[in-house]
Amino acid sequence: MSNRKTPLHLFQGFGVELEYMIVQKDSLKVSPITDKLIYDEVGAYVSDVEFGEIAWSNELVLHVVELKTQGPVESLPGLQWKMLEHVRKINQMLEKYDAMLLPTGAHPLMNPDTDTRLWPHEYNAIYEAYNKIFDCRGHGWANLQSTHLNLPFANDTEFEKLHAAIRLLLPIIPAISASSPVLDGKISGFDDTRLEVYRHNQDRIPSIAGKIIPERAFSKAEYEEKILNPIYADMKPYDQEGVLQEEFLNSRGAIARFQRNAIEIRLIDIQESPVADMAVLQAVVAVLQALVSERWISIAELKKWEEEKLAAILSDVIKNGQQAVITDFDFLACFGFKCNENCTVGELWKFLVNETLVLDEQPEVAYALHVILSRGNLSRRILEAIGQNPSEQKIMEVYRQLAICLHNGGVFLSGKPC
Repeated sequence: MSNRKTPLHLFQGFGVELEYMIVQKDSLKVSPITDKLIYDEVGAYVSDVEFGEIAWSNELVLHVVELKTQGPVESLPGLQWKMLEHVRKINQMLEKYDAMLLPTGAHPLMNPDTDTRLWPHEYNAIYEAYNKIFDCRGHGWANLQSTHLNLPFANDTEFEKLHAAIRLLLPIIPAISASSPVLDGKISGFDDTRLEVYRHNQDRIPSIAGKIIPERAFSKAEYEEKILNPIYADMKPYDQEGVLQEEFLNSRGAIARFQRNAIEIRLIDIQESPVADMAVLQAVVAVLQALVSERWISIAELKKWEEEKLAAILSDVIKNGQQAVITDFDFLACFGFKCNENCTVGELWKFLVNETLVLDEQPEVAYALHVILSRGNLSRRILEAIGQNPSEQKIMEVYRQLAICLHNGGVFLSGKPC
């Protein structure tokens, strides 16, 4: 979401960013040619290419391209078709390199030690600074593709409500968004392997990512005091020139971007197609709207939740997805969900979607969300397709199908065409 003179109020706009990797069609090896793609379009090695409502941009590594809304859009319905149009345009442009876009939160076969190449052009100083401090040749840096959702707030009062709601919802979002079950050619044991490696990629300076769940900070001043200033202080010995002393340095699962009056949710894995991404994002937004409006519980009560408790739930969901069992009935009560014994996060999500979201006029999105809630997140569906001890050939076969889903705007189900 871009800077605006007049800030938007809660849920008046949405900024969406979708990250995809570029791979060779036959081998699925990552292809570090994002700069060539951008050059082919505009004749220069720039970081952003604008097409009206949609823009392309580079990321840290040369094999990832990001599609994003150029500033906030008024609503999410229909955005999937605009994104899909650009997916197809990029795929067409990549044909001369025998390459294509590949979805999911992590490449299942990438070797980051040998395959990582940083973006060498505009804004390279930022990426080199990260590399110098953390060595970006790792899955937690070079092999993680996500969907970012930016939500606006107009003032401290709105920030308080939005941050309180987002903090509470963050732990259960990966249950519907996880799409990264395989790493280094092996089943990892985590539904959301991308998040598992992401939360450890900056262990050298722990304050940067914290517990992924943000601290209890509900005003700009409080946020700067509790979160941003400690990060900047801890980073200073490693970043003498101050290249990284910006809000983006904060790597929690949701970060405040006061420069553009938005909170950016960052822990959502990219799905198999923009249609599935919109299913996840609209479910997230619908629940956040209910929380902000105090449908089930007051903002004052939401604010009381410590990050340690929420982080424990997140850890279980990262591993077990919708099968994670929530035993904290106070947490369930925050969503108006009454449960007497072992309740899964999947059951909670089915209740929340039924309570908050109507998709009658979006049949493709409704179908995608139905598949996620009835057949499992994309990680579970990938595991079903590849089997228990998959060969590299089987993994490649399934991920080629996922690439087809991306191009077609479909939903992945084992044994069914996208």
